[in-house]
Amino acid sequence: MTTTESIRHIAVVGAGYMGGGIAQICAAHGYRVSIADVDAASASAARDRLHAEALEFESKDLLPQGSAAAIQANLGAAESMESAVSDADFVIEAVPEIPAVKLDVLRRISGANETAVIGTNTSAISITSLAEGVTNPERFLGVHFMNPVPFIPCVEIIPHQATRPELVALSCDLIRAVGKHPSTVSDSPGFVANRLQYALYKEAARMLEENVATASEIDAIVSNSFGFRLSLFGPFAIADMAGLDVYKDTFRTLENAYGERFATPEVLTQSVAEGNLGIKSGRGILDLDSTAQADLVAYRNTAYVQLERMRARLGDSPALRRSVTAAGGRS
Repeated sequence: MTTTESIRHIAVVGAGYMGGGIAQICAAHGYRVSIADVDAASASAARDRLHAEALEFESKDLLPQGSAAAIQANLGAAESMESAVSDADFVIEAVPEIPAVKLDVLRRISGANETAVIGTNTSAISITSLAEGVTNPERFLGVHFMNPVPFIPCVEIIPHQATRPELVALSCDLIRAVGKHPSTVSDSPGFVANRLQYALYKEAARMLEENVATASEIDAIVSNSFGFRLSLFGPFAIADMAGLDVYKDTFRTLENAYGERFATPEVLTQSVAEGNLGIKSGRGILDLDSTAQADLVAYRNTAYVQLERMRARLGDSPALRRSVTAAGGRS
């Protein structure tokens, strides 16, 4: 069964920045969407804001032509949370990241609709703990969109132990149908995206506190080095292309300087011991196609050049440019 056949009406509970963006992309791709907020007036105001915002996005070529009309036609405001979800096929809860608030909302959703698939848009809260608020929790899972929703491709799909497997597949199909890229991950605090993002932030903050570099210099180094690469490849692909033996040697230096927090990962040690050094050996952490090494290198080089040309066309962020100028190049 396709998502079009099984999902016709989507309810989004919480019409703020994240919920509003979720509602927009679902409506833009042809789904009937009902939004609900703390009261009818708030939901109506959010609907009007989202309609106007869609027109602005389309005028700036940030959404495909026709998106604003589809959002205008498909996205409506409900009088209450219960009326929004009562006949929905898929409900997405997107209220503030406060467990007690989410649990209360999930109980109300469950009471108003006993059959719909229910997804929670949470950045880090345990899906298992939130499932306690859902009647028939086997229909419940995490559906973590990224900010800003209309423009960031990734959505993490997070089942808990009782989630029906077919609903994971259905949710992934829905995410693809609204133009996003689903990745299924386990129910671990922070999941993947935020666990990595916050680990980077913590180490960057530590370097700032240690006066290793200024905040603007750290940001510039990240965006012009590994952050530049990360827009096209994940950490394992980057390491496999660099050489896992090189990574292992570098970890030794870092561990000597910083201790256990930079200890060499066991998966890296094992891979090197087995002779799997990355692209140069035909296999690394990833299962590389040894016959396509030249194609991968050619793609990488072309992609990096095109990415830098795009950045040159865009120029620096006006806000960041002012910040650096005001600080004399330092902040």
